[in-house]
Amino acid sequence: MTIRVGPWSVRLAPRALLIGLALVLVACAVAVAAISTGEFTVPVPDIVTALFGQGTPVAELIVSKLRAPRVVTGLLVGAAFGLSGAIFQSLTRNPLGSPDFIGFTAGASTGGIMVVIAGGSAMMIAGGALAGCVITAALVYALAFRGGVQGYRLVLVGIGANALLLAVNSYLLTRANINDAATAGAWLTGSLGGRGWEHANPVGLALAVLVPVCAFIARPLRMIEMGDDSARAMGIRVEPVRAVAITAGVLLAGVATAAAGPVIFVALAAPQLARRLTRSPGVTMGASALMGAVLLTGADLAAQRLLAPTQLPVGVLTAAIGGTYLALLLRKERH
Repeated sequence: MTIRVGPWSVRLAPRALLIGLALVLVACAVAVAAISTGEFTVPVPDIVTALFGQGTPVAELIVSKLRAPRVVTGLLVGAAFGLSGAIFQSLTRNPLGSPDFIGFTAGASTGGIMVVIAGGSAMMIAGGALAGCVITAALVYALAFRGGVQGYRLVLVGIGANALLLAVNSYLLTRANINDAATAGAWLTGSLGGRGWEHANPVGLALAVLVPVCAFIARPLRMIEMGDDSARAMGIRVEPVRAVAITAGVLLAGVATAAAGPVIFVALAAPQLARRLTRSPGVTMGASALMGAVLLTGADLAAQRLLAPTQLPVGVLTAAIGGTYLALLLRKERH
């Protein structure tokens, strides 16, 4: 189905649109459940009144100050990870082409650990994570560039950089004092605990800027998935599009890691699950972002409730789920 508005046209797949609407509803349901339930239950009508500043002081404290910022941060961070994973899996034409595997998340972790050891504040740690992600991406891109960047070369260089950076991270932890090492270890797990509006706002701003960029390059990326020569034959400027896509993907992964820590496997699993639900021949960015939001908020809700009153960091649960998913994915690829 194609919608035309003047010189512009948008092609919509009915199944993908329905899946997108379903994911929006699921995300809303999970968000309401996360805000409503807990040690102090808040009925849904009270959530609405509290968000508009008309609720009781207790409800406003729980909803507006504690739970809503955490849920919104989870939705935005999950969407950013899902969209970043979709970009890199499209670029590399590889289901393992995720920021988790090609070194960008590890680079963000290195930047965050270095700031923790230096005694930086929470905002400085976030800045260090973003800087580490960007620097790592620039180095990987430079090392993989040989008259252009091929997907397989980007993945191979990224895997090597990931291994090296993980070793650097382990070394930094061994050289830190016990308090800094504990702080860095907790941050490396990935968590939404204690997240406020100051964490959600930068991710929301990044998405507001980068989502239109991703929408603009979505069609050229689909052409590049068929091969550089085929894309050039259809008039696509391959390297500029690839450079813009890498920049957008790196920034999305960087701001998401800065807000919640290196939550692993969301960027890997979200695009593949979205692709299977929409039955799309390629990676779908919109569905991947929505799937990432659902996965992260759902995992965070489960991490809070499964062993209540003990709360697990969300990164522990995503690692457990993602490891199982990765094993199934590798088994399927082998067959």
